[in-house]
Amino acid sequence: MLSSASVDNYLDELAQQRRQSPHTVSNYRRDLRVLAESVAELSVQPGSLTLATIESHHIRRFIAQLHARGLGGRSLARMLSAWRGYYRWLGRRGDTQHNPADGVRAPKSPKALPKVLSPDEANRLLDCSSDELIDVRDQAMFELFYSSGLRLAELAALDVDCLADLVAGEVRVLGKRSKLRLVPVGSQARAAVAAWALRRVELAAIEESALFVGSRGRRINPRVIEQRLKRRALAQGLPTSVHPHMLRHSFASHVLQSSGDLRAVQEMLGHASIASTQVYTHLDFQHLAKVYDASHPRAKRKK
Repeated sequence: MLSSASVDNYLDELAQQRRQSPHTVSNYRRDLRVLAESVAELSVQPGSLTLATIESHHIRRFIAQLHARGLGGRSLARMLSAWRGYYRWLGRRGDTQHNPADGVRAPKSPKALPKVLSPDEANRLLDCSSDELIDVRDQAMFELFYSSGLRLAELAALDVDCLADLVAGEVRVLGKRSKLRLVPVGSQARAAVAAWALRRVELAAIEESALFVGSRGRRINPRVIEQRLKRRALAQGLPTSVHPHMLRHSFASHVLQSSGDLRAVQEMLGHASIASTQVYTHLDFQHLAKVYDASHPRAKRKK
């Protein structure tokens, strides 16, 4: 049942019809491979247990084994979602009569708050002046990350035709599930992008449409952006390893601290559910709690 052709057809539908991201499709492919391997390991004899004959108690056993190997609740929940979705798809095609993953829940994991930079750390990261071509490009990318809370894939996918919008103080990005949103861009980010736009021709290949390009003149690889940001953070003496999503988290946290407008932050981040945005309210409270502990006369511990 779990033939490579069947899995490919299912994943193609996720990508084409449901607009799932390539990252999600890749994860689902890996999750389905884990299911097939778990069934094979449990079979006493070759073929004695198949994906068509497993029951819910087998799925629970697989999840327990994977949890014991160190997989967290979020990873296991995604895995169960992939398994349920695949069986549901098979059911619609008449290839199976039951869904053994239905009703099985992943173990809960403690919620980890996203790591963010303080406003001072964000300024230290971005207060970097250099006329070197690559540094000018990096400055434009990092300012745009922090100014508008973009995802890594969204920034890498920007084309030069977005420059007209950027001049007007906004940028259109294609987010998850091909959802288009309009995000404001601050003055320092606009200035940094404008400086890069003037010099982009020195690096970009002829007819290359990407706004940000790598050393070969083609659209920059997201992995290169991650490496350049990490290098910048180390050079600026930041105490933590900085990645692109940390700038997105910092953007959301700092805007929420200043405005208190959760709905606006949700809109700018492109979250489908406000529940995804509410994590930043916990960060905001954490910040307030630190201020309280440091300043309230009755909160300080007696020596």
